[in-house]
Amino acid sequence: AVKGAPRAVIHFYNSTSALQRKVVFNTDKQGVTDIAVNAAKLIKQLGNKAKADGTNIIYEYSPESFMGTETDFAAEICATVMDALDASESNKVILNLPSTVESSTPNLFADQIEYFCRCLPHREHAIISLHPHNDRGCAVADAELGVLAGADRIEGTLFGNGERTGNMDIVTMAMNLFSHGIDPELDFSDMS
Repeated sequence: AVKGAPRAVIHFYNSTSALQRKVVFNTDKQGVTDIAVNAAKLIKQLGNKAKADGTNIIYEYSPESFMGTETDFAAEICATVMDALDASESNKVILNLPSTVESSTPNLFADQIEYFCRCLPHREHAIISLHPHNDRGCAVADAELGVLAGADRIEGTLFGNGERTGNMDIVTMAMNLFSHGIDPELDFSDMS
């Protein structure tokens, strides 16, 4: 892409959990992998048209219901999607790992993230992003431990106002980092 060209993140997802494979899609692991790969190929084809016009496209894929997906399978489907998008060091794909329903403690979520990062082929071709929900009130802890476990990026909302029971509060996370001497690169000059 041309330096300074408009940038677009194209995000697509499908649920990969055992329960949703059975109940929603009535298929197996290969069936949901096919859904993800077919979407990746279509999105890449359409994205190539925008790239030809000078837009810098970054692709983002989420194995929705990551916490209910076998971690080995989550890494496998993400690797397959990365291959379909021709991920590389210079063409990284964002892999967004959501705690769609926060169903475990933060340490278990972090263990899942760490294991995923170890199992993912060509980890250097991915930006690992987390999208913690706050069903159990632990979204900030999920995010902080997830970063320690290998995540590169966190998605959140201001003060946690978001989908369903809320998303990770980016302000609390940023202030926690700031209080430990880590610059979150956010402007806190007008908190009110």
